[in-house]
Amino acid sequence: MRVSLKETDLQILTDKPLDKAFVKERVSHYRSHIEEYIAKDRRFLTALKPLAVELHAPAIVKRMAEAARQANVGPMAAVAGALAEFLGRDLLKKGCKEVIIENGGDIFIATDRMRRIRIYAGRSKLWDNLRLEIKAKNTPLGICTSSGSIGHSLNFGSLDAAIILAKNASLADAVATATANRVKKKEDLKKAVDFAKSIKGISGAIAIIKNNLISWGRFELASSDKA
Repeated sequence: MRVSLKETDLQILTDKPLDKAFVKERVSHYRSHIEEYIAKDRRFLTALKPLAVELHAPAIVKRMAEAARQANVGPMAAVAGALAEFLGRDLLKKGCKEVIIENGGDIFIATDRMRRIRIYAGRSKLWDNLRLEIKAKNTPLGICTSSGSIGHSLNFGSLDAAIILAKNASLADAVATATANRVKKKEDLKKAVDFAKSIKGISGAIAIIKNNLISWGRFELASSDKA
């Protein structure tokens, strides 16, 4: 199922039929919480550094702000991961056992079997056949990607792909941005991955620039032709 609402464009896979009206209502619900908070505090939209939010702010706003604090980025760096996870957990509560939501390159996944997820690094064609192997026992999981060479998101680095894994998809999203921001050249890859590794809650990181890749964490990499 595909659901689009303003800037949000979701691809959703589940093990049971979905009520599209319900999905749209939940997406609208979470977007309205973010939009209404921005209407009260415009800085939430534009800040490039962490921002304290009100004690009684909506849960998704608080989650984004906390992820931003841990990654030292602005709260909107966590928006795609937050929306995917909040909707994903709603679908799990509705009885789905298998939920995969992709939101602009950021993924929330809950699965009962091993899944392989393709890594896309744009100009880095060497990695086109590379896959992340995600074990069911490690989900629900956020898998989020940021790039300085692909897409329209604000990024200050030259990394082709920073891929971050965490139980908290908001955190994975924010840390992906922060990791990508740290890479201008291949010599920066290790320090970028070390940065991601240092943040509590991060379970894996991959950094790619051209033909150079560094990875760390609780996952396996495989080629697409693996049996």
